[in-house]
Amino acid sequence: MFDIIAYLLPIYTSIYWLQIKDMNSHIIPLLSFSCLFLDIKFLLFFRAFESFGVYFAIIISVAEQIIYFLVLIFIIIISFAHAFYILLFPRSEFSLEKRTNNIDPNNPWSLASTYSKILDDGTIDPNPFIIQPPNDNTNMFTDFGTALFAVYKFLTGDSSALSNWSYLNNPSLVILIVSFSLLIVVYLMNLFIGLLNMAIDKDNDRVSYLIQKAKILVEIELFYLLPNQRRWDAWFPEVIYYYANADKTREEIRRLVSKGQWKINDFSDMKQALLKELNTQDIDENKPVSQLVLKEELKVLKDESEEIKQALLKLLSIQNDDKTKTI
Repeated sequence: MFDIIAYLLPIYTSIYWLQIKDMNSHIIPLLSFSCLFLDIKFLLFFRAFESFGVYFAIIISVAEQIIYFLVLIFIIIISFAHAFYILLFPRSEFSLEKRTNNIDPNNPWSLASTYSKILDDGTIDPNPFIIQPPNDNTNMFTDFGTALFAVYKFLTGDSSALSNWSYLNNPSLVILIVSFSLLIVVYLMNLFIGLLNMAIDKDNDRVSYLIQKAKILVEIELFYLLPNQRRWDAWFPEVIYYYANADKTREEIRRLVSKGQWKINDFSDMKQALLKELNTQDIDENKPVSQLVLKEELKVLKDESEEIKQALLKLLSIQNDDKTKTI
């Protein structure tokens, strides 16, 4: 999907620019987003190099793991935006071009900054001397789209969209602000950071990069090679030989054994041949056994003992029946 946008958007922008031959307000946003997608597409070419590919693998894998959590946060943000929109939407008609003086506290003219004159006796003139005209950002909750953006800004720490109202006279607004801060800003954001750390620790290894590199090779073979190129023996031999450092292979086997991930029953002949070639036939003897492995073995032994017990009880019942018939 990203590749389609990265290619089609610049093509469409170029054709549109050649047709209008002018830098108007429509072409500039298209140029901006086209350059953004092209720059990111250029950056993705570095995935094939291990120094950069490890980080790309972490970014992509972590994004795939937390996507549903982000959807959950987005739904909660929409819910709060809806609540703020209902609470702060103007109750009467207004125009930004002409001052509307009414008692509606959500009217942008009521929220606009006013400057009064101090009289000679020290009192403040009740009639404003200067009024700063409101704009679309004075009350961002006149439209649901800007309300959603205002809540997002509040999530990032910018509460200016909510600072035009008096908190003392709006307890409902205070309750919504406190609820949003505790639920989203404090709780879910910290939970989100914790999930990121767990996901990064899970995928911060070379295996993730190698999987990503294999996907890149598959993509090249499917979309960037001609049919006759796929039949070249030099590129696609029938037999592929892998070379590995013996010491590193022994270390990796010991690591798998220590974590209980070295399953003897899976490809047993191949593993025994590998251990023989590495002169590590005794790799499974005196190995440290994790609690998880012990629990699995105990569970298997327990199931086997239950089966033996059931078989013995069945045999004894048959023998008792035979004795009863004989009597």
